Amino acid sequence: MKKTNRREFIQNLGIVGVTTAALSVNSLPLFAEQSFKKIGIIGLDTSHSEMFTKDINEGSLKDRGYRVIAAYPHGSKDIPSALGMKQGIIDAVQKMGVEIVDSIDQLLKKVDFILLESNDGRVHLEQATKVINAKKPLFIDKPMAENLDKVKEIFELAAKKNVPLFSSSSLRYDQLVREVKGGKIGKVLGADVYTPAEIEPNHIDQAWYMIHGIEMLFTVMGTGCKEVFRAYHPDFEQVVGVWKDGRIGSVRGIRKGASNIAGIAFGETGISQLGPFAGYGPLVAEILTFFDSGKPPVPPEETIEIFQFMEAAQRSKVSKQVENLI
Repeated sequence: MKKTNRREFIQNLGIVGVTTAALSVNSLPLFAEQSFKKIGIIGLDTSHSEMFTKDINEGSLKDRGYRVIAAYPHGSKDIPSALGMKQGIIDAVQKMGVEIVDSIDQLLKKVDFILLESNDGRVHLEQATKVINAKKPLFIDKPMAENLDKVKEIFELAAKKNVPLFSSSSLRYDQLVREVKGGKIGKVLGADVYTPAEIEPNHIDQAWYMIHGIEMLFTVMGTGCKEVFRAYHPDFEQVVGVWKDGRIGSVRGIRKGASNIAGIAFGETGISQLGPFAGYGPLVAEILTFFDSGKPPVPPEETIEIFQFMEAAQRSKVSKQVENLI
């Protein structure tokens, strides 16, 4: 596979199995007249906003009883890749019947549920706080925040206000990942995954993109990692985690050469491939199920441990030693 940048990677692999019979902006009243449950999006500076809207409004999930009807477009203030794609995504979702609003407060008056999609994790706490205070269930796309402290703050506020939310990578819902988690190869004794690993300097290194592979690893291994070692090079890295019961899992981050998101799991009764990435549909379906039930499919404790893992790896990069999760 030739090397691709992050945006090309998403665009090449993200549009899978979605029909594109576009609705006009004039079709917006149709959403209001029918008994759809209304979803709003915060942040149109990531291709996820366009892909999720296609799945819900036009694709395989259009019969689930939901529609994305409105969006507040602003997220990152200074990340060039996010700012560069924003207008194109605004245009794309408008063609699918999505109204563009001027503020989050205005958005919250129109919808029942929120997809917090802003590309920049630094704005998530501020934006999520408004949603939580309005008592709207929400999904927060990766990265949930730029660091562990902000992740904890969001979860603490949601718990205080009794508002359901979760955050997840789409790789958690890869078919093979789910089969392994479901017991296809017995207890998972270890796993090795690989992923693109672009770094954004305002986030802890692995939160920006390597988190996809780390989520895959934790989905099949479960929680309980106790220590982490990170071997770092500007072009690639290897992060090894040791779980409390002695199992070992690793993530290879790729910044040069052929790249994909996939891996392999080693179990008591077999060995299974994981991935590669095949689209957002399974994650979006899980989000709608969450909106139906109000029950987060990923517990806060797991997301917090994933950020603890990444912060331990950040410390290991500096110390060049094994770091404990804290």
